[in-house]
Amino acid sequence: MGKRKRERAEAKQQEEVNPLPSVVPPLVRDSDEPVKKKRKWINKQRVLVFASRGMSFRNRHLMEDMKTLMPHSKSESKKENKDNLKDINEIADMKNCNKCIYFENRKKKDLYLWVANVKGGPSVKFHVLNAHTMKELKMTGNCLKASRPLLSFDPAFDKHPHWAVIKELLVQTFGTPNQLPKSQPFHDHVFCFSILDNKIWFRNYEVLDTDGKLSEIGPRFVLNPIKVFDGSFGGETLWDNPKFVTPNTIRSMKKKAHSFKYTDKLHQKEGYNKRKPKDPFRGDPTNEIFQTKLPEKAVSGEKQIFIRKKV
Repeated sequence: MGKRKRERAEAKQQEEVNPLPSVVPPLVRDSDEPVKKKRKWINKQRVLVFASRGMSFRNRHLMEDMKTLMPHSKSESKKENKDNLKDINEIADMKNCNKCIYFENRKKKDLYLWVANVKGGPSVKFHVLNAHTMKELKMTGNCLKASRPLLSFDPAFDKHPHWAVIKELLVQTFGTPNQLPKSQPFHDHVFCFSILDNKIWFRNYEVLDTDGKLSEIGPRFVLNPIKVFDGSFGGETLWDNPKFVTPNTIRSMKKKAHSFKYTDKLHQKEGYNKRKPKDPFRGDPTNEIFQTKLPEKAVSGEKQIFIRKKV
C-alpha cells in the first residue's frame, strides 16, 4: 500500500510540473492541410448607414455624425422614396453588412429612423425628435476618432419585452466590435440610452477621469418608437406604440387651434350685437342748456347771441 501511495504522489507532482494541453491535437494530420489560425476579430458586425432623398441639412449632418462615431459603418448613396424598403436588404448584402440604419424623410419635415437586422430581423421604426448635431451644440467634450464606446442603458429596458428587443438591437448596431481593424483599442466615450416619457433619449459623453466625470460631446436626439417588426424592414408587427401620434395629426391640430381664434372673434361680435340695445338711451333734455360755445368759436347766426344791443 505504501508503494501505491508514493506512485500516486509522484504522478500528481509530474502533472503539476508538466500540465497536459487543454486541446489535444489529432493523432494523424495531413501535411498539406493548412494550420487553422485563431482570429482575434471574431464579431464582424458591419452597419450600413444611409438616407433617402429630400433630406434637410440638419438631418444630413446628424447622419454624418453617426458615421464618424461608428467606425464599423459603411456609406451608400441616397435612396429614392418611391423604391421599396425591401430593396435595402439587397443593398446591405452587396455591401457585406448585417445591420442597417436608414434615415427616411417625408415632406422634407419629418425624419424617421429604421434600425434593422438585415438577415432575419427584427427591425424597429423610430420617429426622430429634437435632433442636434455636434457642430451645432459646440460642447466641451471631445473623443478620439474610431475609439470604442461604452454602452449605457436605462434599467427600464429590462422591464418590458419590447424594450428588451430594442436594447439588444441597439447593442449589436451601435457597439463597435472588439479588435476591429479600423477602431482604436480603448474606450474614451459613452453612448447613453435613457427612457423618459416612453421615448429613448440619446446622449454621447466623454469620459474625463476614472472617478466618473463626464462631458457631453454630441450629437443628441430623441427616438420615439413606433413599431417593432418581425422581419427586416417589414413583416409581422410584434409591438405597436398606442401613444404615438403622427406629425400630420399634430400639425392639423395646431391649425385647428389657430382657426378657433377667428371663430371666437365672430362669436364675440354676435354676442355684442345681441346685447346692444335697439333704441339708444335718451338723457335729460335740460342738459343741452349748458352746452354753449365760446364767442370765438361762434359761426354766422350764432354770433347774434353774443352781440349787445345799445339802449
